[in-house]
Amino acid sequence: MNVLGEGQSRGGISILHALGLGKGCSIGIDLFIKVELIDEINENPEDKHALLDSVMACWEEAGLPTIPQYGWKISSEIPIGYGLKSSSALACAAIKSLNSALWTKLNDEEIVNLAVEAQRRAGCTITGSVDDSWGSITKGWKLIDSTRKISDSILIEGEIEDKLCVLIGIRGSRSSKISTESFSQYHELFERSLTSLKKGDIFAAMTTNGVAVAAASEDDEALRICNSAIIKGAISAGISGSGPAISIICHESEISDISELLMDNGMAVIETSLPHSTERSVPI
Repeated sequence: MNVLGEGQSRGGISILHALGLGKGCSIGIDLFIKVELIDEINENPEDKHALLDSVMACWEEAGLPTIPQYGWKISSEIPIGYGLKSSSALACAAIKSLNSALWTKLNDEEIVNLAVEAQRRAGCTITGSVDDSWGSITKGWKLIDSTRKISDSILIEGEIEDKLCVLIGIRGSRSSKISTESFSQYHELFERSLTSLKKGDIFAAMTTNGVAVAAASEDDEALRICNSAIIKGAISAGISGSGPAISIICHESEISDISELLMDNGMAVIETSLPHSTERSVPI
């Protein structure tokens, strides 16, 4: 087996769910996925939505160069199906591996465009995951209008405070179906989150968004746990994506108490961070 190219991207957490208002914001976290393009045909049980097939179909439809025989090797730290942007990360990393192998020199905007199209084709997104895809391959935060073309999708953006920790509480599988109608009932809460985001207060936006998503998905447990995390010193807390994972941003001094809270509520805990200037690679 020979590696023809490779790409790496991040998982992420939600600041503003795009289903609420058509505008969304996700930020990357240091949970990585690496995708290698190899010269052998193989199967990838991790790719439950056949997203890699959709990536290649979108790649070919864009008129980009292809290879006659290939396969994929995936190395990932991102739990699948918990609202941690694993599909966006997989799509972006796969496109970056093609970009590396075939010397196509795609920029971030072109990578995001293909990743969004692939996710829509595979049926693994409701909103298009434009904000998730931007968050997967760039640093800082971006408020995205998912109804616009990718080239015009970034409304505002900013940096994130350094040296903050991220705790992820992993719960069981999602218990309720997410619908546009349920989110529209809590329009005012999503508007409040958007207002905070426009002021640059991503932490208030994340917490308010978490309240709105919990209400829309009838997830009282998440709301209770997030409130408890804030009491224990968390900067912000909320459901990531449509759940079921709970994401918490805090200082290092609060990690122990908040981790204990999550474990006392039956959750596995992942400790990670926001992107730093020094990159690291996923071990193979």
